[in-house]
Formats: sequence, C-alpha cells, structure tokens
Amino acid sequence: MGFSLGGIAQTKEKLRRTLSPRKANVSTYNDVPKGHFPVYVGEMHTRFVIPICYLNHPLFQDLLHLAEEEFGYNHPMGGLTIPCPEDYFLSLTSQLSSCRTALSF
Repeated sequence: MGFSLGGIAQTKEKLRRTLSPRKANVSTYNDVPKGHFPVYVGEMHTRFVIPICYLNHPLFQDLLHLAEEEFGYNHPMGGLTIPCPEDYFLSLTSQLSSCRTALSF
C-alpha cells in the first residue's frame, strides 16, 4: 500500500486551509462546511475539518475505535479527539481523499 509524498503535501495543504481558528478555546459551528465535521488530532490537539464520508472507511473506523478506547465518550476538547500522531492522520486522510468519490453517496 503505497502513496506519494506529493499526495500527502497536497492533502496537508487542503487540510491546513480547512483548519478553523481557535479563539480562546471557543468552538464555533459556523466554520464547518456542510458535509464535514471537526476532529482534534495529535498531542497539540490540532483541529481538522474532514468530510463525513470518511466515517465509512475501515481505516478511519479504526481511529474511531482508538478514540473510544482512550477517551470513551468524554472527549477533553468537547469534540472528537483522535489519539494518533498528526503525520499518521495526514497520511491516512491523503489516502482517503484519493478514494473520496468512491465513498460518497
């Protein structure tokens, strides 16, 4: 299972553009486009806004199971916190973005 570094760089840039600003730890719902949801990733709890269709993918579901094991349903950021390194999350979302059209209904 290979992926190109160019793909990771493109995905990282796309996700950076969808990162929402955090103002005094106040989360707003206005900055999340329809069909997307925010997640917090890594030690710094970086906020990413990702497509809902990722929820259908088995690799993303594995991350959800990790989150459930670590945090249960009480997430410290008030939203879905995924306990994995940012680099892994970015490579995973890079892979998922290449098959995004196949996941959309």
